[in-house]
Amino acid sequence: MTLHDEMVAIGKNAVAAARALALISAKKKNAILEAMASGIESCQNSIKEANACDLAAAREAGLSAPMLERLELTDARIKAMADGLREICALKDPVGRTIRKWTRPNGLKIVKRRVPIGVIAIIYESRPNVTADAAGLCIKTANAVILRGGKEAINSNRAIAEAMREGGGRKKLPQNAIQLVTTTDREAVRELVSLEGLVDLAMPRGGEALIRAVVENAKVPVIKHYKGVCHIYVDDSANADMALKIIENAKCQRPAVCNAVEKVLVHEKFASTFIPILAEKMTARGVELRGDDSSRALAPVIKPAGEDDWSAEYLDLVLAVKVVKSVKAAVEHINHYGSHHSDAIIAEAGKARKIFTREVDSAVVYENASTRFTDGGEFGMGAEIGISTDKLHARGPMGLEELTTYKYIVTGNGQVRG
Repeated sequence: MTLHDEMVAIGKNAVAAARALALISAKKKNAILEAMASGIESCQNSIKEANACDLAAAREAGLSAPMLERLELTDARIKAMADGLREICALKDPVGRTIRKWTRPNGLKIVKRRVPIGVIAIIYESRPNVTADAAGLCIKTANAVILRGGKEAINSNRAIAEAMREGGGRKKLPQNAIQLVTTTDREAVRELVSLEGLVDLAMPRGGEALIRAVVENAKVPVIKHYKGVCHIYVDDSANADMALKIIENAKCQRPAVCNAVEKVLVHEKFASTFIPILAEKMTARGVELRGDDSSRALAPVIKPAGEDDWSAEYLDLVLAVKVVKSVKAAVEHINHYGSHHSDAIIAEAGKARKIFTREVDSAVVYENASTRFTDGGEFGMGAEIGISTDKLHARGPMGLEELTTYKYIVTGNGQVRG
């Protein structure tokens, strides 16, 4: 069997599984998820053994310490995977929910109702816990899932997927509802995202290179975000203490995540007092600062920023600083250099906040709060499958609702169109 034939078979199996899942009640899906969680717990030793093989191979291949840390499955992380599946059980099931209903003058009754998307392909990199998170969210929303993880975690992913299938099977999880692409051949990704008519949606999770590779080869719809170039604009009406606290949190709490701030823009009327104290605080936290000439004149510790800095996603303790003339200039800069992910304004003036939130073209726009809140859990959605900077069909944190689509159910009593 060729790789193409193998991927087509996986796609056809997923379509059959999706049709079976669509008929399962919310109560039954929750029982399956609970059994999947128990399966992970009962297979903890075999999962750790598989993970040890991946870690050994990764060390031999020279993977960096942060990559090894992302790859490792400790007892606590395995427990967290099982707990995460149980948390998904507790979330309200969106499938079958009525979005809207109305009656036409001719008596036709129309209901707009949430339904599963169908088959979702998720392509991700070294974090094996994504295997459990993605499968759980898809099963809750009655979507069949095809998982394609990174080669670094192949053994771990196999062990986790098998544990969930075995556990879920005890509660009649449909066969092939959770499938893992076990080949590490990169060509498999191209084949997977070319399965028109079989795969309904592809979702890449990982670095910009992976996401661009998926988008360039896809023949099926893709939801993604390339990178998180998040900004905080400090207006001349800002509370300085609030601004410092928010910037410190957004940059330093977890600098390697997509909702960490990468650029700070400061109103020119506020810059002379604010930038020196910002530089002092950031330097004390080990943050390297890069900036334009105006900001460097106020704080010599700031290194010169190049043109590439304004669109760079550092994912590190590096921050670019720029002085701008107005809130309008900040908006223009963000819309030009940003990634449409998460951007914030720190301001007391209502007019400035209104301009910023209306005109910044991003998935999430904040007033006087950290960009670090862009997260399904923090938004009260429960678990999330990712963050989208697209405008169709989902934008921002993607929870259960974003893993559904809708259909119209129209009920008549013999009406015909004149």
